[in-house]
Amino acid sequence: MAADRVRPDPAAQVNACLATVMDPELDESVTELGFVTEVELREGGEVHIGFRLPTYWCAANFAFLMADDMRRAVQALSWVTRVQVRLHDHMYAEAINDGVGRGEGFQASFGSAAEGDLDALRRTFALKAFQRRQAALLQHLIDAGHAPDALAALDIASLWCLPLDAEGERLVERYVERRAIAGGGERAFVDTEGRAIDAEALPGHLRDVRRVGINAEFNGALCRGLLAARYGGEAVEHPIHIVRRPQPPALH
Repeated sequence: MAADRVRPDPAAQVNACLATVMDPELDESVTELGFVTEVELREGGEVHIGFRLPTYWCAANFAFLMADDMRRAVQALSWVTRVQVRLHDHMYAEAINDGVGRGEGFQASFGSAAEGDLDALRRTFALKAFQRRQAALLQHLIDAGHAPDALAALDIASLWCLPLDAEGERLVERYVERRAIAGGGERAFVDTEGRAIDAEALPGHLRDVRRVGINAEFNGALCRGLLAARYGGEAVEHPIHIVRRPQPPALH
């Protein structure tokens, strides 16, 4: 059979979609963090997703963001007709599950108890992810022998063309995924307001953005520890399974 006629594996498609959903504070995938516990692929294009968080009281707005992002990511698949996301073992699970299930926003789901705008929160943490990825890439490039003046002069197209090892290529790809959030034209390395970073300012800038990464790494380690303590280190290695409607018995 020709390659273009091979039907993509639905389970692999769903898993790939979920892998793009990040914990907004940690900038790590919900699948890598072990948050996703179950995915059911049902007949008719329905997908049911279950997930958990490290503590019973994890921030409601963060939990809502992740649940809604999972729904949106999987719903984008052409064959999916409905996505149900269920958060388990959380103090606001009912409100989050109901709100996401109805396609409502955080404000509508929590009413007067909601504080702040989720879009603003999403942008705040997208900028932190941008800083963290920038710090990792800059440090890798400097360790590889690239001079600050050369890095400061790079545009995005030239960044892609640098001769790099596999880790450097991965870091460039991850950084460029978040680069647009800062704006500021085609310069590769800018601050969160899109201003180009000159060569003299680059070392000090790198020290500043590294602090963002160190804080996120600490929070990530804490979350993993809390998740392991809460669930006894239980791993969910194969959360996706397919539920098929039972076939009627044959008539004789």
